[in-house]
Amino acid sequence: MAANIAMIVIVVALAVLPLFIVKDGEFGGADGKAEEAITEINAEYQPWFSPLVEPKSGEVESLLFALQAAIGAGIIGYGLGWLRGRAKNQDVK
Repeated sequence: MAANIAMIVIVVALAVLPLFIVKDGEFGGADGKAEEAITEINAEYQPWFSPLVEPKSGEVESLLFALQAAIGAGIIGYGLGWLRGRAKNQDVK
């Protein structure tokens, strides 16, 4: 169990450390395009919310989104595997 946790920490560190090392990376995503389209339609539009932490670049934002999706998929996959294993164990008994 400790080895699994250590590997997860290493993977997360490998994903997050470059965010602090690489400076001024730039990549536009769907959020930027949507913002451009909204301001084109209504120049006086004010967003409802503002982010708590502003990522340094689009790549950072994309990486964090992908990391969030991967963690969520891992949790869902683990849960489904656990339920399937539990069902198999109940069938065997």
